[in-house]
Amino acid sequence: MSDESWMNDPSLAGIDPAKLQMLLSFTQQAQGKNQNELLPILMAAASQSKKNKMSFQPSEIEAIINVLKTGKSPQEAQKIDRMWAIMKQFGRMG
Repeated sequence: MSDESWMNDPSLAGIDPAKLQMLLSFTQQAQGKNQNELLPILMAAASQSKKNKMSFQPSEIEAIINVLKTGKSPQEAQKIDRMWAIMKQFGRMG
């Protein structure tokens, strides 16, 4: 995602800017990647967040996902949902 305007969405106002910056970094790295290419990026993001003792509350995650899906085609929104499903599965393994 080269467009960073989603970070200024009012529904994200209560989220720590450091969390949003980490998410921005992830989205930039994930740009144009297929599901198989996303796994190493997701693992690195999860490792970095653990290293920084950073975690997201369910309400923060829901707000972020909703903002990321705004204005996207059904296919793009589905891709975001698939990425989230992978992240949830990875979280259960960790």
